[in-house]
Amino acid sequence: MPVRPTASLPTLLALTLAAAGTLTACGGGSGSDPDTVKVSYKQSTDNSIKVMDTYLADIKKQFEKANPGKKVEFVPIKAPDSEYYTKLQQMLRSPKTAPDLVYEDTFLINSDITSGYLKPLDPYLAKWQDWNQVIETAQAAAKGEDGKTYGVPDGTDTRGLWFSKDVFKKAGLPADWQPKTWNDVLEAARTVKEKVPGVIPLNVYTGKPVGEAATMQTFEMLLYGTNDGTADPLYDKSAKKWVAGSKGFKDSLSFVETVYKEKLGPEVSDALDPNVMTRVRGEWLPKGKLAIALDGSWLPQDWLPGSGHEWPEWSEELGLAAMPTQNGQAPGKVSMSGGWTWSVPAKAGNPDLAFEFIKTMQTKANAQKWYIANSGIAVRKDVADDPSYTDAQPGIKFFTDLVASTHYRPAFPAYPKVSTAVQEAMEGVTTGDMSVDDAAKGYDEELKSATDDQVIQK
Repeated sequence: MPVRPTASLPTLLALTLAAAGTLTACGGGSGSDPDTVKVSYKQSTDNSIKVMDTYLADIKKQFEKANPGKKVEFVPIKAPDSEYYTKLQQMLRSPKTAPDLVYEDTFLINSDITSGYLKPLDPYLAKWQDWNQVIETAQAAAKGEDGKTYGVPDGTDTRGLWFSKDVFKKAGLPADWQPKTWNDVLEAARTVKEKVPGVIPLNVYTGKPVGEAATMQTFEMLLYGTNDGTADPLYDKSAKKWVAGSKGFKDSLSFVETVYKEKLGPEVSDALDPNVMTRVRGEWLPKGKLAIALDGSWLPQDWLPGSGHEWPEWSEELGLAAMPTQNGQAPGKVSMSGGWTWSVPAKAGNPDLAFEFIKTMQTKANAQKWYIANSGIAVRKDVADDPSYTDAQPGIKFFTDLVASTHYRPAFPAYPKVSTAVQEAMEGVTTGDMSVDDAAKGYDEELKSATDDQVIQK
């Protein structure tokens, strides 16, 4: 999921280490303190964004008060997404460096499960009553192919279209805009380009520099809207094979190509800047420089008081619309969902203490506090039904309602490589270095390599 802003690995690592210390050590890796739980997480690369840090600091206080003599040590990792995953996996390989608790993106968790880096949590979950409050789709996101569960989700997310009401007014577009087809989205962007020069009409993430954001925020939001929603256009579950570059795949690439060929998006150099997500949230949308953004439910966390990018007027100045299916076919709209889980490394020194820290984070009150703080979508049923959650922040109800139309990425070990192949195809059509057909052919070749030729043509 990533995809969405999170805390750094150093912070997560510190938290994992701290959590391990609050319980009795069960194995104690090299240098392990049985009274300190070490917690590692992804710390935002934007120094002004401290949502995760603030939340975890509060949980630490609660945990240490409830467990006298135990300590929580945070080991945050401050790095872009791709570097976070690499650094985290390096830490998980040895008991000398493995924290007690780690923050795992659901799109990568199966890779770490397959590598033997994570501990199954089923014995803990069987004794934890609150696990029954977690919706089944969220529980499934942390399951390995062996049927065991390796993480506790801390929320999910959905995606849609954010648009500037001020820019739309200048362009003569409606304030209650709700596009019905892809063409409606492109036509609105073309109108902005013509009527409001100097404003970026439409941002869709693309290319390898932004990693999974390109695959999930853009490409899969398109691809999963090319059929009737009854079959997965990326992975055929019945055949247990990945789908090669289909017509829907090429149509999705064509949409991306159109955005950049017609100069409806940002400059290609800006689009391929690894920091473009920070610019969208911190500069382009708040300053009226961007008309439409295909993006996630979590954006408002950057605009809350104390964030460094306070924008209290955002709910009045921005509109929200669901991403439509390609031609308006049922179900009419599309969303993708991901999320993160808290997992216990296989080489953790204090796994019992780590799970106690998870339980502290995932009480109803603390889970709700986190969903609201990071503009997340609840995965606990009791929170989702609570009016104090749905009314807590503008946009929460809109994005929570999209869960009914959402899709989850195929969470198999090969997915990260498949995602990279998608990004390469997108980058090729974005820069104009490749035609849609050539990019799709290149994807097919990469797909066969990434999945040991477990590919089906449709």
